[in-house]
Amino acid sequence: MEAGGAYGGGKAGTPFDPLQFIQRPQVILRALCLLFSIIVFGCISSQGYKYDTYEDREVCLYNKDANACNYGVGIGVIAFLASIGFLVGEYLFEQMSSVKTRKHYVLLDLGFSGFWAFLYFVGFCYLTNEWSNSDTPEGNYGVNNVQAAIAFSFFSIFTWAGCAWFAYQRFRQGAEAAFAPSYEADPGAVPGGNPYSSYPEGTGYQEPPFSGNQPKGPVGGEFQAPAY
Repeated sequence: MEAGGAYGGGKAGTPFDPLQFIQRPQVILRALCLLFSIIVFGCISSQGYKYDTYEDREVCLYNKDANACNYGVGIGVIAFLASIGFLVGEYLFEQMSSVKTRKHYVLLDLGFSGFWAFLYFVGFCYLTNEWSNSDTPEGNYGVNNVQAAIAFSFFSIFTWAGCAWFAYQRFRQGAEAAFAPSYEADPGAVPGGNPYSSYPEGTGYQEPPFSGNQPKGPVGGEFQAPAY
């Protein structure tokens, strides 16, 4: 994990380093999630359907179950859009000066990535079961595509789970940092941030009042009263 900032990110306002950015594990996994999502929904959309002359309509190659094709395309398209969004979020993560903003992003990343890993697991099992019960299409039409969609659904389980794991590590690091106030505001700008104020210059012990008019002793045998 990166060190130096809240939730594993760098200090806010640091110069952007493209090489360091593309080498982050989170960015690499997001790029793989993006690639795999394109393969999954692209393979099903292109050759996941075939025209059935007996039924006079297009049918899904996954045991003629249209829900299987729709499910594979649906999770793939949403994963594609989410991957782009999280890549943008990774780029902006270093510019988030607020700890709360980083916390919300990390929690969103953790929840969505974990949930999508689960949906890909369901999709892999669903598509595998339907394909195992399907008849081989005539001329092996679309076989490679539907099998590739199954394979990359399986790979996507691990990429999204990996994203969830890194998000969890970020959350732990942020929680252990106890929400350092330096990311929210200057210590002197919050109540209690600067509880001790210095004494003004030149202060100290002062002459007692009327000290210059106090009698120093009896004059001429008589005690003189102070002149006011």
